[in-house]
Amino acid sequence: MFFSRMKLSSVAGFTRRFGTGLHAGANIVDLLRAEAKQGSARQRDALNDLADQASQGEQLHAAMKRSGQFFPPLLQSMTRVGESTGRLERTMFSLASHYETQLALRRAFIGAITLPVLQLVAGLGVLSLLIWILGVLTPATGGQMSDVLGLGLRGPTGVLIFWGYILAILAMIFGALWAFSRNVAGVQNLIPLLYMIPGLGPSLQTITLARFSRTLALSLDAGLDPVRSIQLALDSTDSDYYRAASDRVEQAIRGGATLSGALEAASVFPDDFISRVEVAELSGTDAESIDGLANEYDERAKTAMRAIAGLASGLVWATMILVLVFFVVRLLMSVMGMYRQALEPI
Repeated sequence: MFFSRMKLSSVAGFTRRFGTGLHAGANIVDLLRAEAKQGSARQRDALNDLADQASQGEQLHAAMKRSGQFFPPLLQSMTRVGESTGRLERTMFSLASHYETQLALRRAFIGAITLPVLQLVAGLGVLSLLIWILGVLTPATGGQMSDVLGLGLRGPTGVLIFWGYILAILAMIFGALWAFSRNVAGVQNLIPLLYMIPGLGPSLQTITLARFSRTLALSLDAGLDPVRSIQLALDSTDSDYYRAASDRVEQAIRGGATLSGALEAASVFPDDFISRVEVAELSGTDAESIDGLANEYDERAKTAMRAIAGLASGLVWATMILVLVFFVVRLLMSVMGMYRQALEPI
């Protein structure tokens, strides 16, 4: 299926509504039937399957597991713990808050770069119009209009070629991002180098640590064992670089290591984060202490997301300005050249 996993906005809405329904005392099957009336076709099918299995006495987490990868692993594991402890309602509300925070961060980033992107597209549209005009108009002396942009592009064909170049550049950018997200050729092993980029690197690391610590806090609070909790938290980073540390963490915990000791054995976390986890452990139970740490990193993540959005916005602005300045200079040079030719003695 094209949508192989439930969208973030969908899972946030589902957990919030499901928790509210449970709090009101509604029947689980009825809630699932109601949820199956909205969302994508894949989502409706998955929720109808859940309702069918729940009506036959199947536990919700087991039914989710049979749906493959559609439901996020965190949702599946937390649902299992919520059902076994009788705290499914509380679990759903906790998950809803977690997913809503992630969704708010994503929307804030998109909102921050929307205007600069639209302005860049508008600038490219102006250049496209100029290229089209160069092919349509004919000078009084005959022939073609002077190529003031210096690209050798004129008319509708020139516009198509121009946008072909733009799309090729975008394809390379998105291809690189896709390859990184899928860890093609182990490219995620370069994450430590990425974190060294001033401004961008520390912000990305902070957002990743915020997601990790929040998932860890949710898992521990729900009653999951430390090994499974850390595994889920590592998986929540959506990075094979962090997931690869799962075995090292498990070995450390089974060897008697504390939570901070296990994270140190993972060899993927910065020293200051491990120190904060160690201090948090000394101040209370694992669930309570990590929850406080997660709250702190949630706030840091908001600041980091604003920083990344600012960098992205600045990059778009800089690109737009450089492109427009380049073509304005080319245009002025072309016009000045025509004036010089006109002033030369015959």
